Amino acid sequence: MRVRREGRWRELTHRDLAERVQAVSLGLRELGVAEGERVAILSENRPEWAIADYACLAAGCPDVPIYPTLPARQAEYILRDSGAAAVLVSSAAQLEKVLTIRPRLPALRRIVVFDPGVSGPDVLGFEDLLACGRSAAGRHPDWRARALGVSPDDLATLIYTSGTTGDPKGVMLTHGNVASNVTTCVGLFDFLAGDECLSFLPLSHIFERMFGHYSMLHAGVVINYAGGIDTVAADMQELRPTMMASVPRLYEKIYTRVLDSVRAGPAVRRRIFAWARRVGEAWVDRTLAGAPVPPGLAAQRALADRLVFSALRARTGGRIRFFISGGAPLAPEIARFFHAAGMPIFEGYGLTETSPVMAVNVFGGAKLGTVGRPIPGVEIRIADDGEIVTRGPNVMRGYFGKPEATADAIDPDGWFHTGDIGAVDTERYLRITDRKKDLIVTAGGKNIAPQPIENLAKGSKYVSNAVMLGDRRPFPIMLVVPSAEALRTWAQRHGLPADDLERLCGRSEAQAKLEREVRKMLRDLAQYEMPKKFLILPRDFSVEAGELTPTLKVRRRIVEERHRAAIEALYVEPHVT
Repeated sequence: MRVRREGRWRELTHRDLAERVQAVSLGLRELGVAEGERVAILSENRPEWAIADYACLAAGCPDVPIYPTLPARQAEYILRDSGAAAVLVSSAAQLEKVLTIRPRLPALRRIVVFDPGVSGPDVLGFEDLLACGRSAAGRHPDWRARALGVSPDDLATLIYTSGTTGDPKGVMLTHGNVASNVTTCVGLFDFLAGDECLSFLPLSHIFERMFGHYSMLHAGVVINYAGGIDTVAADMQELRPTMMASVPRLYEKIYTRVLDSVRAGPAVRRRIFAWARRVGEAWVDRTLAGAPVPPGLAAQRALADRLVFSALRARTGGRIRFFISGGAPLAPEIARFFHAAGMPIFEGYGLTETSPVMAVNVFGGAKLGTVGRPIPGVEIRIADDGEIVTRGPNVMRGYFGKPEATADAIDPDGWFHTGDIGAVDTERYLRITDRKKDLIVTAGGKNIAPQPIENLAKGSKYVSNAVMLGDRRPFPIMLVVPSAEALRTWAQRHGLPADDLERLCGRSEAQAKLEREVRKMLRDLAQYEMPKKFLILPRDFSVEAGELTPTLKVRRRIVEERHRAAIEALYVEPHVT
């Protein structure tokens, strides 16, 4: 593992990791944390997170990861619902969060803080915990044997779903659930001796935890911890990873940045880029279809790579072999572009409740626009109402303390109901349409899947975010968050004041421009799918405001409630088609 500390990259070897895992595991036992008791981890990605996780697994203490971005009241709910006996926090800020809610957490007995020099009432430092465990090692010669005595049915972790509606639920994943997913998925990809990944998605989420944490250790891949989302671009350049996992937002930003750079360049550069892109996509289409590549196209692809694509790869450090994408739909045109550039993005699908991977595209078997085929050992079928259901060793034990919710999610035959709508083609590739609960049914009875439409809108350089609404309404509308930089540049070109974004968004000229841009992106939709009115929002949605989950999914009900007055105003005047 590698992490930046005091301005330079510090390394942690496998031997260092193993020694610290044992020390923390025994330290927790010395503090009176018994096998079976829950231990929470409230921290950003860092080696201590990994050490704490493996220590809990070895001690037989299911851990409870908590997103560090959550406000105190949401962290309180998770700590109280899980009955956590101890919590390990990263910093003074996270410690303060816990101390403010501690009086309302009767089960919480121990607090440990990772950062040195941070203290508080009845708080133990991480180095002190390590020392405590090291001093106890001689009294526990059977530690390793006990750690390896774990059963596949033993509870490994409680992961609280981010909850786009209502309170989060604790997903109970067993050692067998996670191990089956890790070993199966690692077997689907080739890992090389020099491989390194960049870990920046929150380890509190099962996607990064399975791929960027367990799978990397299992495959012998070096894990580099990014300083944060803001440092990812610089970290990629410096560390030159060969693989990484991300939600589509990162790929969308890279793609948009490339297109903006090309558009701002001279005409000859734009023509070369357009030619290279056409050549690359033709090569991708034939390659993915398993068709032979004509010599002429192969030669053109080599030239396009030298002129255009090699420079794009250099922006990511120049060594990327592949990306993994999950958490939300990836636009096919973005996937095709990255494939053409020699940095394939393999889109997969899964949920916290499925550990998470159910299906994934792989080398030699990828189909753009789909999330791949079911992984070995996992069954997927489409229910009569279009819902995706699955069964396999990766499906959770259930929701912690919620037998009714568990019974609603897993039927008597063991099929887990995902809540997603999709279809399986003749080659067994799965395509996701939308979330079942997000489907819009207009007053006229038309069914509209909003996510694909929102993704089309976000394909415009002028659109940062988009949310479609209209359930049980006469027609759909769209909330649009503009790209501040693109809109300001356009405004300056047209002599409009651009300093105040909120005022600019209120101008009829800017609103008309954004509406034209969105309609252009949605021109191929059916008439009933096209948003009839638009609400322009000058501020993007955020986790802090409660409009996004920690995994950046939009909480539609909260967004709709927050802008209810403006939304209602759009429906006051009847729309004339």
